[in-house]
Amino acid sequence: MEETESKQTLYLVMGGRVADPRSVTFADPESLHVAGVFSSYDAAVDSWRSNAQRTVDDAEMKYVIVHLHKLLDPGA
Repeated sequence: MEETESKQTLYLVMGGRVADPRSVTFADPESLHVAGVFSSYDAAVDSWRSNAQRTVDDAEMKYVIVHLHKLLDPGA
């Protein structure tokens, strides 16, 4: 069957307290804040930026953008 639709892109924005500010190892993964899932990178960056700026004074808080579409289809 021929694929006729384009690949969907999904981005997850999440954050929480990290064990070391130089890493992305979260100290308590069960308490991560999930800011949302976005279909465009620009929307994900906007969400990441607003959450990161909100916690800018806390060096142990980190927000990241996860490319979900790369995890869902690693061969693409």
